[in-house]
Amino acid sequence: MQISLNGELRTLDEGLDVAALLASLGLDARKVAVERNLEIVPKSAYAATPVEDGDRIEIVHFIGGGAPQGDIVDTDRLQLAGRSFSSRLLVGTGKYKDFEETARAIAASGAEIVTVAVRRVNVSDPNQPMLMDFVDPKKYTYLPNTAGCFTAEDAVRTLRLAREAGGWNLVKLEVLGDQKTLYPNMAETFRAAEALIADGFEVMVYCSDDPIAAKRLEEMGCVAIMPLAAPIGSGLGIQNPVNIRLIIEEAKVPVLVDAGVGTASDAAVAMELGCDGVLMNTAIAAAKDPIKMAHAMRLAVEGGRLAYLAGRMPKKMYADPSSPLAGLI
Repeated sequence: MQISLNGELRTLDEGLDVAALLASLGLDARKVAVERNLEIVPKSAYAATPVEDGDRIEIVHFIGGGAPQGDIVDTDRLQLAGRSFSSRLLVGTGKYKDFEETARAIAASGAEIVTVAVRRVNVSDPNQPMLMDFVDPKKYTYLPNTAGCFTAEDAVRTLRLAREAGGWNLVKLEVLGDQKTLYPNMAETFRAAEALIADGFEVMVYCSDDPIAAKRLEEMGCVAIMPLAAPIGSGLGIQNPVNIRLIIEEAKVPVLVDAGVGTASDAAVAMELGCDGVLMNTAIAAAKDPIKMAHAMRLAVEGGRLAYLAGRMPKKMYADPSSPLAGLI
């Protein structure tokens, strides 16, 4: 019989089921999700699901798309969808030179949540390393995202596969408008968010820095709002702090800056504005020394959060001496 396997035609023997197909490919069923003719196959049904002539099979896995110390940080935790985290820094897993560097950078960042993309398994070389071999999903909270999706349908399909592969309901939704800007397509984002929430997902959503759009996403039931600071991967830092601040003031769910952070000072600015957290990938992965930059980002997020909690001094038009002038000699 002939099937389409991850977009390639394959000729196979008759009488296979999904479990046998995975075994023949040398794939660990615990680390992948399988879709047959656009329908997700539950792991419990692998052995009972036949592979038939003309089937379209997709097999996907996750790819690379320690808590901070201190009494204040320990007690001031990020509350997200009923979960509690010490670190307010979320990091991506893409763009590193290899999975070993990915793991080292994550450890240096102190992050507890890592975003992961969903991509096809390389069925021609099933022995290639997988992200799960280096970044333990029992130690870190995997946050599947929809990077590269340009329609609501693709985003929903991707996250349903992600849930099947790992069992996670907490996800990051992003639906992009075009290849050049990677700005969010808000009309498609609204459609995807509505469908995912109805399907039981806990949706953290990448969005424009529009306070009205952000409020609508919250009212729909999204568990976190993630406005961009600047275009994805640009490193330009926060371009519109006024809008970010307006979103924070109106939100009753966590607000995390997502995309555009370039260096540690950008992360500190986001936290000083009152953001609940920062998500970044390229700022760390594209640094000359990703491990040092990951550590710098950890310190910046912690420092920015402490500065926000402390309350900055008021800005003044004129000088105000630190020492009293009375009693001068």
